[in-house]
Amino acid sequence: ISLWFFLCSVVIVTVGGFNVTTLKFNEAYSPLFSKFNIHPSADDRAVRLLLNRLSGSGIVSSDYYSHGFFSAAIKMPSEHTAGVVVAFYTSNVDTFERNHDELDIEFLGNVKGKPWRFQTNAYGNGSVSRGREERYRLWFDPTADSHRYSILWTPITVVFYVDEIPIREIRRCVAMRGDFPAKPMSVYATIWDASSWATNGGREKVNYRYEPFVAEFTDLVLRGCIVDPSDQIPSSNCTDSTSSLMAEDFAAVSPQGRRWMKRFREKYMYYSYCYDVVRYPVRPPECVISESEREMFKNTGRLRDKMKFGGPHHRRSRNSRRRRRR
Repeated sequence: ISLWFFLCSVVIVTVGGFNVTTLKFNEAYSPLFSKFNIHPSADDRAVRLLLNRLSGSGIVSSDYYSHGFFSAAIKMPSEHTAGVVVAFYTSNVDTFERNHDELDIEFLGNVKGKPWRFQTNAYGNGSVSRGREERYRLWFDPTADSHRYSILWTPITVVFYVDEIPIREIRRCVAMRGDFPAKPMSVYATIWDASSWATNGGREKVNYRYEPFVAEFTDLVLRGCIVDPSDQIPSSNCTDSTSSLMAEDFAAVSPQGRRWMKRFREKYMYYSYCYDVVRYPVRPPECVISESEREMFKNTGRLRDKMKFGGPHHRRSRNSRRRRRR
């Protein structure tokens, strides 16, 4: 990967990319809810998810995976998107309702002319009271073009990527216990109305005069070992698949990647749970403290300036569904 990172002009250009294979929509996903708002392209290489006054919409991978690399190029809705949330995430809440795992990338819309923001989060074994939330600004307009967002999940690490740039790494440690996601998960993509919290603490609602709100997903990647989620013992069939995944160039953050990640976090991160001593008087064990980041934040984990933030930590509701199995 070649990359130029100009902080002075806030321009990032990437050349090249991960060596992955993309899938057609019907090879990879099934409707999750509101099929009437799910529009695959003619060649089945892309899918548009709509939010209108009738409903949002969502899709889910047709299979569960034991670890993997999950990715999509996403173009966000334009115009006035206050209250709109677009999410790309992994979860097993439909199988493990009381002790589910989850890895989130959620994009938070905003009033017209204001930038989109996004957040990442991780839950393990139903640890919703111990969400590991970070929030960031984007350095580009996500409504102008598609950009790639990826989640790498291995037995020892989770890495979130934006356009092949690592922005966050969570390394498993013994003290995390079940808080590190370990059970088979599906991959989801949704768009929905989060008026109650997403923009300015819920003061800005979805304005349906601008409907439909359209999120377009292309270059779909689902790479991992397909498993039956009811199997409580990890399948030995995944040993070779997981080893192959962990040997890929994106499975370990390189020294150059760590420099990019450090610059991104210092420039664009505006909340981190690791520095929020009000919420966590005892710092979560996986937190690796950066002195440059520590200087940025108050004890609330928020920037020292007067930025306005979105709403509180949340849990979204989901429609029940029946899974189509291979």
